[in-house]
Amino acid sequence: MSVTVNLSVNGKQVSRTCPAQTTLVELLREHLSLTGTHVGCDTTQCGACTVHLNGKAVKSCTVLAAQADGSEVITIEGIGAPDALHPMQAAFKACHGLQCGFCTPGMIMTAIDLVQRTPQLD
Repeated sequence: MSVTVNLSVNGKQVSRTCPAQTTLVELLREHLSLTGTHVGCDTTQCGACTVHLNGKAVKSCTVLAAQADGSEVITIEGIGAPDALHPMQAAFKACHGLQCGFCTPGMIMTAIDLVQRTPQLD
């Protein structure tokens, strides 16, 4: 069975038809070619797949694409540009928080969510 998913991704309206069991991370990576969101464990343990769904950090490997229908999704590609990093990206770079880089996008998206939900950290 297929479903049509309509959502805003990084400020752009998109519509894709995909199998009903497609996860949000699969939709982002395989259908929209947004490969900055990584798949690390498929069990919500690692957080490498973290994106913002309607303003909150979620692990996209356990959210079905159909559950995101009508939602706003922000990925690592949507928060900055190579010549204009998001402040959190710049902080990770300045503090050498990148390690190998595989899980860095998820950590950055999680850190942005933490700061947004905890105003005293601003």
